[in-house]
Amino acid sequence: MKKYLLILFILSGSCFSAFAQDNNTGNETTRQEKIQALYVAYVTQQLQLSPDEAQKFWPVHSQFISEIRAIKKDLPELDQQQARLDIKKRYLNSFNKIIGPNRCERFFRLESEFRKKLIDKINNNPRQNQRPRIRRGG
Repeated sequence: MKKYLLILFILSGSCFSAFAQDNNTGNETTRQEKIQALYVAYVTQQLQLSPDEAQKFWPVHSQFISEIRAIKKDLPELDQQQARLDIKKRYLNSFNKIIGPNRCERFFRLESEFRKKLIDKINNNPRQNQRPRIRRGG
């Protein structure tokens, strides 16, 4: 009987450790999804997008972000900034047609505002980023 309990204990322990390893990569994906959902909600609220505007805005925004992310990270900083600016200028007319010039201008500011708020929240809650500590008996 002890042998069966020992085998069951070892198997359950290995299952939990495998789950914990998968969960760490899953946590990063979940974290990114949460941040993306917060971003969408923030931009939608700040720009006061109607359902029709949102339906047109977000696909264009996705293309816009894809191009921004495609900028090579090994470029000098000024070249990266220039590439971002060029992409913003290319998408300016598309965003203007969907949400108008005033909200378009606001949109380009919202991205950095959101990033700053997110960083502030992370910095003000450092325990959220730490691994839980396991106390050893003693």
